[in-house]
Amino acid sequence: MRFNLSQWGVRDWALTALALVVLAAVLLAGTRSMAVGTGGDVLGVRFGGDAERTRVVIDLGRSARGSIVESGASGKVVVALAGVGSGRGVDGSGSGLVRDWRVSPSGTASRVELALARTARIERRFLLPPGDGVGHYRYVIDIAATGGPVAGATTRPTSPRPPVRAERPLVVIDAGHGGRDPGAMGAQRSESQVTLAAALALRDELQRTGRYRVQLTRESDVYVDLYRRVRIARQADADLFISLHADAGADPAIRGASVYTLSEQGASRAVREVTRGDNWHRDLHLPGRDPSVDRILLDMTQRATQNRSAQFARVLLTHLEAADQALLRRSHRDAGLAVLLAPDVPAVLLEMGFITNRDDERALGDPAQRRRLVRAVAEGIDRYFREPSAPMQMASMRGGPLSP
Repeated sequence: MRFNLSQWGVRDWALTALALVVLAAVLLAGTRSMAVGTGGDVLGVRFGGDAERTRVVIDLGRSARGSIVESGASGKVVVALAGVGSGRGVDGSGSGLVRDWRVSPSGTASRVELALARTARIERRFLLPPGDGVGHYRYVIDIAATGGPVAGATTRPTSPRPPVRAERPLVVIDAGHGGRDPGAMGAQRSESQVTLAAALALRDELQRTGRYRVQLTRESDVYVDLYRRVRIARQADADLFISLHADAGADPAIRGASVYTLSEQGASRAVREVTRGDNWHRDLHLPGRDPSVDRILLDMTQRATQNRSAQFARVLLTHLEAADQALLRRSHRDAGLAVLLAPDVPAVLLEMGFITNRDDERALGDPAQRRRLVRAVAEGIDRYFREPSAPMQMASMRGGPLSP
């Protein structure tokens, strides 16, 4: 989504800025209560996956022992968590197979009720203690669809309808490296080979839905300058830019995907790049009447872009994890990478795995596993455009990507 501020005057900007401040305060006030959960030991409920398989993660302040009350065949999953209190109780809308959910006190236990969109079964459930950078317990429930819609489920949609757009969103896919720059080398293949194969597969996956326009920065083994890749996205007025890469490390045991968004230092670099010429305000569709106002508008544009990039990164990681893709321990990272510098196009760089790891390299080179990866990415893109407010809610409640 490009942010065109050309028709804003100083007065409009001031009123809009004030409105944004007030809205931010309201959102913060509303999401803070969600962050502390139910007032008891249940800290929050998170979802990942799709309408076939959904992972439910219940964040807990202490250990719990779970027992199944209803398993999903009736259109509802109910689990009792002994040993944790749920305070006053709380409910909310779900995602994937879960239409909505409620956590309520039940004696000395908490009762977790998941109303399903389709009949389903519990595939597995387990408790994870604090670790891997997470300071609390997590009770995980994996649900798989078994049948058709539950009676009455269609009256409670799990997500808002997509907004009506004048045209389909444009997604620019960047296959990292290429030509004289092969990137990192694995035992059997180069980074540029696996990124191109993944980019072509993702393009096909998105085009198959009919919901997107797709453009690639390269479609063959050619070299494309880093800044040229950014210009392609900006000149095309892209709604989203995703750069595909494969990581490398000295330790061959390290594996897993990660997602990069622009760091604060990178944002400062982006401003320097954009404002280098005399007519930079025209490139950003800014008024050009007052340099100080243009600079403020640029800062606002860039901040909005960074927020949207971070929201997509969290959604993307949620779907990668739900697809059982291995992730690095700290899977959402930031950096001042050149391909992330566009101030007005939300952008992420996806490291699909470590080409220096035998298992990751094999997965990146296997068409079936590549297809599973790009489907997860496509589902993340779907959710990003379908639920523009959902990523903000997830970030406030979860504080990071969905990890059990």
